[in-house]
Amino acid sequence: MYDVNAIRKDFPILEHVIYLDNAATSQTPKPAVEAINEYFFAYAGNYGRGAHRLARQTTEHYENSRETVADFFSCEPTNVIFTKNTTESINIVAHGQEWSPGDHIITSTIEHHSNYLPWVALRTHGVILDVVESNQEGIIDPARIDAAITDRTKLIALSHVSNVFGSVQDISRVIKIGQRNDIPVLIDAAQSAGHLRLSSNDLRCDFLAVPGHKGLLGPQGTGILILQDPEGLRPTTLGGGAVEWVRGCEYELLKPPACFEAGTPNIPGIIGLGRSVEYVNMLGVSNVEKHVANLARVAAKKLSEIDNVTVYGPKDRAGVVPFNVGQLNPHDVSMILDETSSICTRSGYHCAMPALESLGINGTVRASFGAYNTAKEVETLVESVSMIVTSLVESPHSVA
Repeated sequence: MYDVNAIRKDFPILEHVIYLDNAATSQTPKPAVEAINEYFFAYAGNYGRGAHRLARQTTEHYENSRETVADFFSCEPTNVIFTKNTTESINIVAHGQEWSPGDHIITSTIEHHSNYLPWVALRTHGVILDVVESNQEGIIDPARIDAAITDRTKLIALSHVSNVFGSVQDISRVIKIGQRNDIPVLIDAAQSAGHLRLSSNDLRCDFLAVPGHKGLLGPQGTGILILQDPEGLRPTTLGGGAVEWVRGCEYELLKPPACFEAGTPNIPGIIGLGRSVEYVNMLGVSNVEKHVANLARVAAKKLSEIDNVTVYGPKDRAGVVPFNVGQLNPHDVSMILDETSSICTRSGYHCAMPALESLGINGTVRASFGAYNTAKEVETLVESVSMIVTSLVESPHSVA
């Protein structure tokens, strides 16, 4: 049985706020924080450098995290590269291969800037970018991606879940389209990893970019890039820890994943991430998915029933519920929710301006749910938004 009240005991901050900004970053459970503290207090050393006991212990714990992540995503540890966030993971793919003028990349209008700007920037190399439009609920028809393919298409880059709409894309079908046409597929799993079950076909995409600090409940500054063919990508950062040997101006890189992780990594963060992934695995992603989807569905339904409140996105959504209150600035609404009810929401463009502009609006308030949120918190959100609407009607100038 999914006991959300028991889960909440591992997140002390929830005693003080209603935290509904999980699409930006989740809270980190006590076991992961304790693992980080243990690193600093019991065996802190550098990773992969040195023969002394602290270095050996550090390296062992760090690599244990890699094995934990690999097991979670059903891949080999050598396919797991640790990064600092999803943004870096995507940029490694964008800059770790050769592009020629006329090469063609397909993405969409719903993308977070992190899965949009790296491909836009490649236009300076003559790369052609094809941006497939979504419908008004933020859903991409895979047939439109299929129709956009040319004989020069080199990559399809798509978010699994929109951080603006909460819409869930049919990535299994998109991956099959890529496989059928021998085109690599990159999936931005920023809003899905740890929140949604990934099928075996989903996990066979060529590049899976994952944040540590969202659905996986890990610390900020941690990310993952899972590669089907690590040998097929060129490291974008060179330096210590990534080379087998250097002689004069010649060098040979280590085998993956080491060649992609030059320099001292975020050791405590990755160790904490490993423990967080174990925690999510203990909760069960299927359980989290059902819990979060139910909260989002109820929130979207009840908010949409309030006069003067507009909810965006599809009926069947992930844990993201964007809305607006009349003509109020989303930032004002978010601040009022915080000041009156200690509700933490996001407001603005959510780093996805093309998606919001497709709706002709200047931003939204975004409530996003996680494994530890409750039905009572949804009720408080709905009641608080209702109060804002009532205040707006009774005194139109007192709310803004």
